[in-house]
Amino acid sequence: MDFEKLVLRIQQTNDCLQQGAVKAVNTYLTLRNWLTGFYIVEFEQNGSDRAKYGTKLLENIAKNISVKGLTAPELSRCRQFTIPIRKFLG
Repeated sequence: MDFEKLVLRIQQTNDCLQQGAVKAVNTYLTLRNWLTGFYIVEFEQNGSDRAKYGTKLLENIAKNISVKGLTAPELSRCRQFTIPIRKFLG
């Protein structure tokens, strides 16, 4: 193997594995967001059909967890992401 082939193989290996890592991260972040929304909805509804409003739940969660990026607006999006799937699953 000459030097140019060595460099090319290293570059190709890096590119392929990096693409796989990005896909894996996206998959796991999607799963995290869905589960986060699911947990919030389950907590809010506490087994009933209607959630209690006005408790500033999302703001309180955001203040009390140490997860970068899970702000109250992001938690709201997680919750919104979960609700249609739950309705589909019945």
